[in-house]
Amino acid sequence: MLSGAVRAGDGAADIRTLAFDGDTLLAADATLMISPDGGRNWEERPTPAPVASLATHPARPGRILAGLARGRVAMSGDGGTTWTTRSDGLASGEVTALAVAAGNPDMIYAAIRGDGLWKSEDAGATWALAMDRPWLDAAELDPLTLASVDLETGMGGIWIYAGTEKGLTRVPDCFCRWQDFQPGDAMDALAAGDAPPAEASLPTDEPVLSLASALTAPSTLYAALPSGVWASQDGGVIWTHKAKGQGRAVAVHPRDENHVAAILDGTLKLSRDGGATWIALAVA
Repeated sequence: MLSGAVRAGDGAADIRTLAFDGDTLLAADATLMISPDGGRNWEERPTPAPVASLATHPARPGRILAGLARGRVAMSGDGGTTWTTRSDGLASGEVTALAVAAGNPDMIYAAIRGDGLWKSEDAGATWALAMDRPWLDAAELDPLTLASVDLETGMGGIWIYAGTEKGLTRVPDCFCRWQDFQPGDAMDALAAGDAPPAEASLPTDEPVLSLASALTAPSTLYAALPSGVWASQDGGVIWTHKAKGQGRAVAVHPRDENHVAAILDGTLKLSRDGGATWIALAVA
């Protein structure tokens, strides 16, 4: 049953992850909450276990991928009504992050806590290790969030972005090396090994908890950090602070890079102008 919104922020405090499935907004923690009308009304859908991460793709409407806090990846093909496990060959452990390749809806990436970055080329039926976890600040770190970004500067046009406890990093789809953010293409970055520009970068002293890439404008990215919501218009080199507050999750509509949802200070907020203004909604 759809439930009416009651108070701004109700039910949002525990939400760990957000996603859009077309016009439908998804929010998950112990269960999955679905809003087909932009956050005004919500329907609860049980999941096999508490959800740590979500992923969707506009080429597969109704298909929801859930990384489970107790391990495994679950998939629903009917908008969250029924679920199957898609974890053959996948390492055990919490699935901290999921992403679907921007140009290939059956290519899925998963980060496993304490392990590495895994990939499936058959919509999650089988999995193989893609590469080790990012090495940042003299330590190997778990990706807390992943995003597939279709940029010409990547190898074959694809980058995999990862948010960690120590900031943001990315790897081209050759899976050759995690790289800092700087202008130019992947080969330039590999050859130069330069540090990213210090000005207008994301903070490196706080975790990047959530990333969202706009499919309609691949160079546009949003990130949720404890300091709020940040946005980049150039593929992650330069960032601007769009909203202050305790950020936890962020998602962007697949057909409108200015339509953004975020959890800020335990409240679900929506923006229709790329983060310039926000309205609070209830999750009831």
